[in-house]
Amino acid sequence: MRRALQLASLGAGRTSPNPLVGAVVLDPNGALVGEGFHAGAGQPHAEVGALRQAGDRARGGTLVVTLEPCCHHGRTPPCCGAVLAAGIHRVVVAMRDPNPLVAGGGLRQLRAAGLEVIEAVAEAEAMALNRPFLHRIATGRPRGILKWAMSLDGRTALPNGASQWISSPQARSWVHQLRAQCDAVIVGGGTLRADDPLLTSRGRRDPEPLRVVLSRRLELPEQARLWDQGTAPTLVAHGAAAPAAARQRLEHLGVERLELSTCEPLALLEALAVRGCNQVLWECGPDLAAAALDQGCVQALAAVVAPKLLGGVAARTPLGELGLTSLEGLRPWHPIGLERLGPDLLWQLEAP
Repeated sequence: MRRALQLASLGAGRTSPNPLVGAVVLDPNGALVGEGFHAGAGQPHAEVGALRQAGDRARGGTLVVTLEPCCHHGRTPPCCGAVLAAGIHRVVVAMRDPNPLVAGGGLRQLRAAGLEVIEAVAEAEAMALNRPFLHRIATGRPRGILKWAMSLDGRTALPNGASQWISSPQARSWVHQLRAQCDAVIVGGGTLRADDPLLTSRGRRDPEPLRVVLSRRLELPEQARLWDQGTAPTLVAHGAAAPAAARQRLEHLGVERLELSTCEPLALLEALAVRGCNQVLWECGPDLAAAALDQGCVQALAAVVAPKLLGGVAARTPLGELGLTSLEGLRPWHPIGLERLGPDLLWQLEAP
């Protein structure tokens, strides 16, 4: 199962809306004869790849897989059929598939056919690997990560707005890798106007994550690196009050536009879930970040702290107003990692 989990991780950032899945096949003597992982939606599932590699050596053997084999027709045929056709005698599964189309049905089908089925082997590790998928299935929206880089005194920009670069090259490289693990990167109109960001993984993911701008009235620059979609696609989500001229300008640029019923983080994430996003990265300014937190759109934090002092009472900070009036009962975020990125420190935390 450890090997199957390693294989599953090879698909990170490329399988949405599907989960990460890895599989190995052992022959009747326990020798490893096949391996596979799910590399992307529409491509063969991990079980199918491992069984194909094993061929006739799978007959009478064991399939070890990180997720319950599917029993429904999607973009690909159900895996349970392939398992039965291969002559497998035993199936070892890390976790059940929470997708309502499966939800234990695959395991019931295998048991009904006479196979031995063993469940919950390294279940916690498998669930951690598929945290974004599980969150989308449970809530109907992608898992959100909020990231920022700040100085030692908590500033994300100077009073005049200058912010490039607070963090080190090593930290920026880490952010590129983080983007590669996400299906979309979200900013607001203010960040677009101030920073003209590129928001790509710099080639660490193919295809690049969807670049998303959330703007109520489409008060956006006529020229921006996000408008060049040769490298990565861009989606601009806006409210009903956006002027017709601004909408037409985006259409003329060839930028996809999405009108939301309410121009809020929660509505945006619900729309991105429909598009198959399992995980998104918020790289936005303080007001949008505060709104995303308030609406439950952030499940993890990644804060880069640089050993620099910016000062300035009016200097920008990571978060806008959260409406707090007391520290009593305030639940701290759970630290899950602290590491060095060159001269900087990276804090990673999860929601309480």
